[in-house]
Amino acid sequence: MITTQQGCLAQLTDMGISHQTHDHPAVFTVEQGADIKSRLPGGHTKNLFLKSKDGQYVLVCALGGTAIEVNQLHKQIGTKRLSFGKPEDMTRLLGVTPGSVTLFGLMNDAGGKVRLVIDAALAACEIVNFHPLQNTATTAISSADMMHFARSTGHDPLVIDFSATPSP
Repeated sequence: MITTQQGCLAQLTDMGISHQTHDHPAVFTVEQGADIKSRLPGGHTKNLFLKSKDGQYVLVCALGGTAIEVNQLHKQIGTKRLSFGKPEDMTRLLGVTPGSVTLFGLMNDAGGKVRLVIDAALAACEIVNFHPLQNTATTAISSADMMHFARSTGHDPLVIDFSATPSP
């Protein structure tokens, strides 16, 4: 299991994914990272690790400002109701801890237990930014490489337009 920034970046390089990483103080929420994000181009993400009532795990990667109705999302993706996953499951499956949830954690999900959902607005960005397994840095890649990364790790993403999602 890859759990370090260095291991994550080496894996991206091995996959042929061009990336640029910026170190910064630890951030645990979208709001805490606002100042850092203002200095880095591209779409900045929020990432949610969820679990359905029937035991399916879901990673949602969206633009930081995207409204996600977690209590309605199950209807769009065909699962039972969703709630936030436990930190120990996040660590076991993605190799990350709360505050560091990231698309790149999928490199640790060799068993394919986590389903990937990507925000259409994020997919439309030219550049996307994620933590490289630790929340003390941000790594920029192209959105095309985001999709390539997901598929290379065995996670065919479901792209959802959250802006078109009706509120409850």
